[in-house]
Amino acid sequence: MLTQYTKEFKYNLQLAYPVILGMLGHTFVAFADNIMVGQLGTAELAAVSLGNSFVFIAMSLGIGFSTAITPLVAEADGAKNPDGGKSALKHGLVLCTVLGFSLFGIILFCKPLLYNMKQPPEVVELAIPYLELVAFSLVPLVMFQALKQFSEGLSQTKYPMYATILANVVNILINYLLIFGSFGFPKLGIVGAAIGTLASRFIMIAYLYFLLRQQVKFQFYVTRFNFRKIEKAVMHKIIGLGFPSALQMFFEVAIFTAAIWLSGVLGKNAQAANQIALNLSSMTFMVGMGLGVAAMVRVGNQKGLKNFRELKRIGESIFLLTLLLEVVFATLFLIGRHWLPTLYLNVDNALNVADNTEVIAIAAKLLLIAAFFQISDGIQVVVLGALRGLQDVRIPTLITFIAYWMIGFPVSYYFGLFTEFKSSGIWIGLLLGLTASAVMLYIRFHYLTNKLVYKSLAFQKK
Repeated sequence: MLTQYTKEFKYNLQLAYPVILGMLGHTFVAFADNIMVGQLGTAELAAVSLGNSFVFIAMSLGIGFSTAITPLVAEADGAKNPDGGKSALKHGLVLCTVLGFSLFGIILFCKPLLYNMKQPPEVVELAIPYLELVAFSLVPLVMFQALKQFSEGLSQTKYPMYATILANVVNILINYLLIFGSFGFPKLGIVGAAIGTLASRFIMIAYLYFLLRQQVKFQFYVTRFNFRKIEKAVMHKIIGLGFPSALQMFFEVAIFTAAIWLSGVLGKNAQAANQIALNLSSMTFMVGMGLGVAAMVRVGNQKGLKNFRELKRIGESIFLLTLLLEVVFATLFLIGRHWLPTLYLNVDNALNVADNTEVIAIAAKLLLIAAFFQISDGIQVVVLGALRGLQDVRIPTLITFIAYWMIGFPVSYYFGLFTEFKSSGIWIGLLLGLTASAVMLYIRFHYLTNKLVYKSLAFQKK
């Protein structure tokens, strides 16, 4: 019985691992920034966390919107319709470019909000210049996402991975030179980290486009765009799929951002600890994101082939694989919860001993909770990917809103600010929200796939 699912593990991982590595690349940029900035002090680490909280919200909208390209390209590929795939890329690229500039402008407009959020003043002052530069990096990042989602729609997941690896190397190098003022370069602190992020994202999109143009099988898709011919029907289809997907990702990222802001109300050490736990959780989450893309591509292909029984089996095989992997990550978090936070701090600095000790203690408690929500978080993002492959986005959007903002956030707010749980209470709310989302989304997938299978059988009998 299990073999019908386990036999798909190898191909699912082959499809997913470049995506996972690529997504980890995005997170590793933040990981490298956090580790290097953490050597400067807890206030600097909290400032990066606060600045990124705005960027992550905007990024969620951009990345979420771009995911509309993948199922359209996958379906076109399954139906042997290259013109449809090229059209999806062209229109998606236009929309993502406009969206990138729009998000940058919105962040600049909202920047004064930092002074009215009850955050530590020293943290706000450090966060402002960092935010300005990282916000502009959204432009190349969202454009990169359009090309990335297109490539993944054709089951070619390795090229975005190569581009992301190069970007990470550049980011770490610039960070080292500019954060600490190494080899005669100016010592810019967290502004240096922002410059590294900005430069790496421009290099990332340039290199990915270069790679795609060099491949014969991609040249038809990525050259000779006629941007003067924009079809309203295609735009409406991408927006129809992309907007709910963007909202889904926004609802999830926003509740984690709310956790950052609530932690800031508790103080800079609570905020620094939250940032450590969040960054570590984000890295394991990217495994789920990669498998979610695999689910979206494979489900989208089977939808194009109208093979609904196979669609259901493949989807469930990816869910099972995700469950097993996330249990492993949960175990690692439990074992390493006291040691992992020390990677982010200069524990040998005698001046910061008291702050560092408190940050490590808080972070260890958060990682204990994070260990359990690994499973829920991984499953819900993979099921979301499968539902996007079915081009079902509206009901899942409602589900994520209910789970995160009607269940998760009220618990986070009350337990975090009005009980002795404090930071742990914030994360208990996150755990409940993610678990509710995972359960409801799986029920939705089960319902839709059974419906498609029954309809298909009924049609065959006729």
